[in-house]
Amino acid sequence: MYQSFYYKQLTPPKLKPEGWMYRQLRTQADGLCGNLDKVWPDIKDSGWTGGEKEGWERVPYWLDGFIPMAWLLDDSELKACADKYINAILSRQQEDGWICPCDKEERPRYDIWAAFLICKVLVVYYQCTEDARIEQAVYKALKCISRHLEVHTLFDWGASRWFECLIPLGWLYDRHPESWMQELAVLLRVQGVDYEKLFENWPYRKPQEKGRWNYLTHVVNLSMCLRSDMLYNAFEGRKIGDFAEKALNMLLDYHGMPIGHFSGDECLAGKSPLNGTELCGIVEAMYSYEWLLCGTGRDIWADHLESLAFNALPATISSDMWTHQYDQMSNQIQCSILSPENTPFLTNNGESHIFGLEPNYGCCTANFGQGWPKLAMSAILVSKKGIAVGTVLPCSANLEIEGTRVYFRIVTNYPFEDGYRIIVQTAHPAEFEISLRIPGEAAEAYVDGEKVEGNRCTLRRRWEGKSEINVVFDFEAKLQPQYEDLYYVKRGPLVFSLPVKAQWRKKEYVRDGVERRYPYCDYELFPESAWNFAFADGKFMYNKKNPGIGAFDSQNPPVCLKTTLCPVEWPVENGVAAIRPSSLTPVGPEVEAELVPYGCTDLRMTVMPVAEPYRKEI
Repeated sequence: MYQSFYYKQLTPPKLKPEGWMYRQLRTQADGLCGNLDKVWPDIKDSGWTGGEKEGWERVPYWLDGFIPMAWLLDDSELKACADKYINAILSRQQEDGWICPCDKEERPRYDIWAAFLICKVLVVYYQCTEDARIEQAVYKALKCISRHLEVHTLFDWGASRWFECLIPLGWLYDRHPESWMQELAVLLRVQGVDYEKLFENWPYRKPQEKGRWNYLTHVVNLSMCLRSDMLYNAFEGRKIGDFAEKALNMLLDYHGMPIGHFSGDECLAGKSPLNGTELCGIVEAMYSYEWLLCGTGRDIWADHLESLAFNALPATISSDMWTHQYDQMSNQIQCSILSPENTPFLTNNGESHIFGLEPNYGCCTANFGQGWPKLAMSAILVSKKGIAVGTVLPCSANLEIEGTRVYFRIVTNYPFEDGYRIIVQTAHPAEFEISLRIPGEAAEAYVDGEKVEGNRCTLRRRWEGKSEINVVFDFEAKLQPQYEDLYYVKRGPLVFSLPVKAQWRKKEYVRDGVERRYPYCDYELFPESAWNFAFADGKFMYNKKNPGIGAFDSQNPPVCLKTTLCPVEWPVENGVAAIRPSSLTPVGPEVEAELVPYGCTDLRMTVMPVAEPYRKEI
């Protein structure tokens, strides 16, 4: 399966995050993800380790990000914690291979989506550790799943996410292929949701009816399904088709947000700037794009990946990474608990956009940790001809190419600077290819001063000693149409928003036996600065606001766009901004304003109209 892929990721022991990427991972480890086993009952006392709490998706979700985070940071304490959980899970695997924490009589109604997920996690653990026990454990678990599906067909989440089982199955098949593995792949495919047929006859062009929940419009299922066709075709040895691109284009056409994702709170919600999208959907879409980049080699997936990683992911997690939202909104002027009858969300509750331990539902609490570590693993990729830059991130790697040790480093503050440097050093002379990424948003790009075209610049030469390559981009800030007569600003991979100063009101309490206590408490956010503006002349001046700060910090955004805005009459309705102002006529003089990266905001206005005097000029 994986041998046919265009690129291969490096495993964490070979890859070292640096610069702002390292600081993001360190902050995550020092925050909620790195401490869930100490503070959250569903991890601390999980059924996966013999406890009485949840024994389904939450521990696997958490380990899926926690494990690569621990090894990327090379943190012995975090590694020991991961070892403890994996040892406990392996020790409880049944003789027949069943690996999930439920009694035998409960198996028919146990949604085995969790079994797919834990097998995937075990593969991640093997990639970090090469633990000899893992292959046999995964073999037994998948063989058990195969027998189980002959009698108990997939349902609910397992049916919606059938293709996730192909990830550990493909890994196992590459190592030791057996005929039953191909049969299991077919069983999964025929018992699971046919997303290709769904998108051929796409009925969900409008927002989901309020209060109506549906597996087929669920934003996380749809984020995951983008990798389904690729995984199945790769396993079958067939050419990877264009399903993912067609499906994503359709989702963005009808439900797209400025951040490059589709809305879903929790089901598809249209293009209004008030309808949010779930954090799980963000990290799972990122994971789909990482697979698609490696499987197809197409740089459109790197563009989509960077759009979510540099905008949506940091915006929905507090800067210290101790709290997160369930839903993020493009226009988010207040994050207070809303009454059920007045929430703008179609299927989620009125606390979904507050920052906290587990607002609305705890899946995102467990799952958000995979975002940054897996992004880091998509930076330096190995091709059949050499090395490729996947996503532009500060990191380095030591690897071997045709028997020669090669040190490869990306030096950058991108996306807060317009380019990167490559340092490559070989122990002995070696000929191989270095493929350099050029973002699709770049108006122009230069490699060592020479203008290049397209999304890739490939250098094939005999590398000897130490070499440096300098890559520079040229980006333009532009107004982009979003929803009816509303616009947003994008420059390169970054969406820019008007930041709204926030007052954070702490809420410490206990509910259903789960304690919220600082720093893992809940917060409501209230505005302390004006937000009721429209764009004026549509001109933007790019400035490095805090040089040297290379992370998504709401208090110290690294860059900004200076522009002119006009105050307009814009009402508040039930704790959120109305979809649009009541008038486009300015109600005061123009103001000079600074827009900052969307990912550096807690409260913000992103989608705004153009004020009346300037509408003809835009």
